[in-house]
Amino acid sequence: MAHRERFGPAGGDEKPPRPERRLAFRLGVTAETRAAALLMAKGYRIAARRWRSPVGEIDIVARRGRLLIFVEVKARDRLEEAAEAITDRQRRRIVAAAEAWLARHPDDAGCDMRFDAILVAPRHWPRHIAAAFDASA
Repeated sequence: MAHRERFGPAGGDEKPPRPERRLAFRLGVTAETRAAALLMAKGYRIAARRWRSPVGEIDIVARRGRLLIFVEVKARDRLEEAAEAITDRQRRRIVAAAEAWLARHPDDAGCDMRFDAILVAPRHWPRHIAAAFDASA
C-alpha cells in the first residue's frame, strides 16, 4: 500500500471540524477509494493518495509502466456536476503540486506524465477522464 507524505506541522491548536465538513471529508475519502480501485482494475499502481505539498494536494498519484498520472477526484450528486467542479484555480494548484512531487521524486522526471480526473456520483460507476487537462491550462 502506498504511504502518505505530509508537509507542515502535525496537530496544533485547531478547532474540530464542523459536522458538515466531516461528512464532506468522509465522502471525499470514499470517492478517492472508489477512484483508486478503478485505477488498480485498469492496471495502475497507486504511488500516493492525498499527497500534500505547500502548494497544493494531489488526490491520487498513480503509475502504469513509464506513465505517471496525477488524478483529481471529484464527487458530486451527478457526474456532470463533478466535471464542472474542477476549476482553473484547482488545475493550477494540481500542476504546482505535481511539480513539487517531481522535485521530491526526481526519478519520476523521466516518466510520461498526464493529468486525469475521476468523477464519482452515487449509483454510477466512476468515470475516468484521461488527459482531463494539461500543465498549460
